[in-house]
Amino acid sequence: MVSPHGIKLAVHLISAYFGDIVSKVCECLLRKGTLSLQQVLRFTELNKENAANSLLVLIQHNCVQAFSIEQQGGFMEQPKMVTHYMALHDNIIHHMRFSKFLAIISDEFGQECMEIFEGLLQHGRLSMNQIVDRYKDKHKSHTSEENSTAANVAHENFNKLAQAHYIERCPAREPYLESEKEDDTAGKKKTAKSKMNDPSQTLEARALAAATPMESIRFLVESDTYTNGAPDDNSKKNPTTEIVGEKRKQNFLEPEKKEILWRVNFEEFVRHFRHKCCITHVTTRMDNVAGIVLSAIFEATRRDETKVKMEKTVPLPIDRIYEEAIKREEGRSLSLERVRDSLVQLGCELPIIGLELDETYSIDLKKIIDEAQAQEVESVVLKKYGREAYRIFRLLLQSKRLCETDQIWMATFVDKKDALKILFQLWKDDLLHMERVANEGQKLESLCWKLNKVSVWEQVLDDMYHAALNLKLRLVHELEQAKEILRKGKSVGDEVLAKRKKVGEKWEVLDSSLMILDDAIMLFHDF
Repeated sequence: MVSPHGIKLAVHLISAYFGDIVSKVCECLLRKGTLSLQQVLRFTELNKENAANSLLVLIQHNCVQAFSIEQQGGFMEQPKMVTHYMALHDNIIHHMRFSKFLAIISDEFGQECMEIFEGLLQHGRLSMNQIVDRYKDKHKSHTSEENSTAANVAHENFNKLAQAHYIERCPAREPYLESEKEDDTAGKKKTAKSKMNDPSQTLEARALAAATPMESIRFLVESDTYTNGAPDDNSKKNPTTEIVGEKRKQNFLEPEKKEILWRVNFEEFVRHFRHKCCITHVTTRMDNVAGIVLSAIFEATRRDETKVKMEKTVPLPIDRIYEEAIKREEGRSLSLERVRDSLVQLGCELPIIGLELDETYSIDLKKIIDEAQAQEVESVVLKKYGREAYRIFRLLLQSKRLCETDQIWMATFVDKKDALKILFQLWKDDLLHMERVANEGQKLESLCWKLNKVSVWEQVLDDMYHAALNLKLRLVHELEQAKEILRKGKSVGDEVLAKRKKVGEKWEVLDSSLMILDDAIMLFHDF
């Protein structure tokens, strides 16, 4: 379930990128849920052409996933296939992280890879040939008469991105889902394929599972996709004066191959940011060595992670961890014993004596993320409610059970009247759960309190979406206000130059604040 301000932020991003008509369709899907085209037309009151084109734009940019499902007809009517569309809120929000994605690619692979990657960000989905053609057009003045050199460079850089899992094959455009009745009649026996048709899953989850390419081909770059970009040796040997009729017959007999489309793999970037968040947190809370060791574990197990939200790292032998840690310049002076101490510091238990051959370690990542989230929420409570409320909130966060009012004010050294006032304020804002417990002996009622963690976390995330939306709107406002100044040249005088500089500095501060806020949003939503 997407929060109210999460929807507003997503709609604003779509409006900024693609205009009001597309954002109207997107907002309809976000608020109403999965809909057919006829339902979209009814709710948006757009004409069919505008609605259909908007859906195509959203699909092209990975903001909507289509799927078809059999719908039962009316009396004496045959069942018919109906296409449904669901908005992908996470992918929409990723649009404001494009600058972060580009920075990662630039740092790891350089400018040429970044140019290819930038094309996928701009166009959503591209084939290999489109990527190569775009690269060749961009480097016309820098290349020789032969286009094959530029094509080969493009292929090489494309391969790097695919091997690093930063790009992936696009999901199926419109997968077919069996209806629940068909699943029931198919029998109780389940196969490996039944995951995507599991009725216990939501329709949206089944659609995403059905659309996702198999892991074995998800990042596979086939050699035959190169033939249109750079001519291979066989194409040079074949005569170009081929009989037209024979060629047409050959093309007719050969099965038509659909061009493979590629897109940015957002999951890999979320994994990258999650690792970075964990490393930063343990470095701040413990020391630099703990950060180096955790970074080494992430690097060694990067390809073994089966999902983004791994609760624990893949078990790794101590020798492998040490080997990876000393590869880094800052870790070259580390000893094996120092690495072992850091692993214990990170929450790992030392293996039983006599089992040194099986000395493997696994870090509890969920615990690290939970600590980082709690730290963020505590800072929000401190700013909003004050230091006394912060102490009470922290006590209830650490407690796993109901706490009586007397226990709370005595443990936090807050005056009883002030403590009650704070507790009721937090309860009113839906941060706490309250229960009245009767005392039979004294015939009195005592108030017991417990943190409403799910509600708190949801509120904090929604407030962050709200703040991000305000920052985006402020950036747009500042840009509109400064348009006249930005259009003027540098020869207009010192006063205008000073204004231009001020606008630039203000823009940088706002953009930097948005990126910091986005890190916090990812901490609560994606990690």
